[in-house]
Amino acid sequence: MLPNSNHKIYFASDFHLGIPNAEKSLDREKLLVKWLEMAEKDAKEIYLMGDLFDFWFEYKHSIPKGFTRFLGKLAQICDSGVPVHVFIGNHDMWMFGYLESEIGVNIIRKPIDIEINGKLFHLAHGDGLGPGDRGYKFIKKVFASKICQWLFARIHPNTGIGIANYWSKKSRLQEKQIPEFLGEEKEWLIQYCKEKLKEKNYDYFIFGHRHLPIEHVFENESKYINLGDWIHHNTYAIFDNSNVELKKFNP
Repeated sequence: MLPNSNHKIYFASDFHLGIPNAEKSLDREKLLVKWLEMAEKDAKEIYLMGDLFDFWFEYKHSIPKGFTRFLGKLAQICDSGVPVHVFIGNHDMWMFGYLESEIGVNIIRKPIDIEINGKLFHLAHGDGLGPGDRGYKFIKKVFASKICQWLFARIHPNTGIGIANYWSKKSRLQEKQIPEFLGEEKEWLIQYCKEKLKEKNYDYFIFGHRHLPIEHVFENESKYINLGDWIHHNTYAIFDNSNVELKKFNP
């Protein structure tokens, strides 16, 4: 695909493929493939901002089965020359190289700053950022530990993936309500953005993780955008070389 000033940057997050069951996950996967088919027509780059899967762990010789349509579409897009960047999320942080070598995506493990057409972006999945949530921050360090990852890899995939899927589904079943906006002072990612703005004058902060589409404008006109999710909202964002717009996918 040849470079073109009209090409757009796409952002989406929190697909959580795998839950709540195979049938509904497959429906969501097919919808995501339709979205990717739409995006690849004018995409310069695509950023997938974490939690693509509700659980993902790469054993040396095996990965969780399923998601063939989604992974195949990503491979096709990468092969066409459109860069696809994948942030690890708190549900799929155990990506160790398979998606990079087999599909061609670029895996991103930490928050990053990028400049696009004169606009400064701060991008991250969003988990563990800002004040509070100390319990999760501790657990994240445990899950990110090389020793813990090595120990889990010693468990047979049938058992390891089975246990992970059980706890993942149990956790989701407890989430009976769609998240609501808590107000500026209680939204940890907004507080995180305020601290970052003391360092640099960012134009856009784009995160996932919150499962709630949010557009919040700060006093200096910087904008925080949360991408929502594809469990309830089917939302994504587009940068058209001048502005970022949060949209809902209705095929």
